[in-house]
Amino acid sequence: MNFKNFLTILLTLFITYSSNASLNKQKPDDKKTQELINKLPRQIYYEDGKFHVQGVVVDTQRGYVYFSFTTSLIKTNLKGEIIGSVEGFVGHLGCLDVNPEDGRIYASLEYKNDKIGKGILKGLGDDSKQIQQSSFHIAIIDGNKIVRQGMDAEKDNIVNTIYIKEAVDDYIATVTNKGKRVEHRYGCSGIDGVAFGPQFGQKKDSKLFLNVAYGIYGETSRSDNDYQVILQYDANTLKQYERPLSQTNFSLVGPEKPLNKYFVYTGNTSYGIQNLEYDSNTGYWFSAVYKGKKPEFPNYSLFAIDASKKAVLKELKGFDKKEKGLVLQLAKAGMHDEKSGVYGWDFKWGSTGIHSLGNGYFYISQNGISTDKKQYCKLQLYRWTGDSSNPFEEVK
Repeated sequence: MNFKNFLTILLTLFITYSSNASLNKQKPDDKKTQELINKLPRQIYYEDGKFHVQGVVVDTQRGYVYFSFTTSLIKTNLKGEIIGSVEGFVGHLGCLDVNPEDGRIYASLEYKNDKIGKGILKGLGDDSKQIQQSSFHIAIIDGNKIVRQGMDAEKDNIVNTIYIKEAVDDYIATVTNKGKRVEHRYGCSGIDGVAFGPQFGQKKDSKLFLNVAYGIYGETSRSDNDYQVILQYDANTLKQYERPLSQTNFSLVGPEKPLNKYFVYTGNTSYGIQNLEYDSNTGYWFSAVYKGKKPEFPNYSLFAIDASKKAVLKELKGFDKKEKGLVLQLAKAGMHDEKSGVYGWDFKWGSTGIHSLGNGYFYISQNGISTDKKQYCKLQLYRWTGDSSNPFEEVK
């Protein structure tokens, strides 16, 4: 065999090995995920009543979709055909996620006598009533029990709650900012974004924790409300605090403190992280918001927290009295505002629902009002691009 033929054989072997290695990069589970995604509908549509959709979760294994329409939880199949609903919430049912360990749905649930709370009661025709006590909870719903339309949130033994004392404490607190006494520490307006994912700085396949994001009032005159605040809990230890939902005598049973309390510097937003979602493909915690209004910030509508980076104890910016907190890092992706150091995207959708399917695919809510004046959610299948101007593209 001459030297030229020997090199040809080596090159052929290298190309064959490289091709096989490339094909084998995708794990068997990833292949199954991709096969499932290929079978999923490109759109799932559902319309409800007066209140807009707040969050979505898609249980692809069981073939169900759950929509939060503020005061009701809707369960459909993957065609958008209704299977059942839970009605009668008089508070704000927000972002949703499924606990992978027990299959139950976790949602933010808040009751308060502010503009949002009064708007909900008015929409329900109960504007003469008032929420006497601000109360924030994680609602835990057994989706298997949702078997018919019009099930009652309190009477049908479907919803348990856990009191989130830390958020209530910050909501009712008064602090000094720019020399003035102001209400709501960190600008806390309650809780909204909810998602399960691994501990920050740990491997993607490590233990999952429940993360709960604050709503943040969009006050432009303050300098101490430019962080997103995230409370972290071990869902297994929360089970001891579960109590049946009561909207006349709120349960105040819950952990005294979260496992961790994190801060993310994004600039102020209008009502904080609306939807929080962990995506194992990118290693990002996607945080969809309503844009802020402070001119010194880029006011993006979508941020990504880098899950691979541990939180760092830092002095927080904008506080009269020096305060330190565990600060998470935004992923260095998307657009970058050099002045503030903030990364993010201007993406139209996501604030009313985003669900990661794996392998770079997502269902993202496109909400609106139908011709017969009903609120609707059109769940659109998207593929992640990471592009700074268009991070997701619709799958046709």
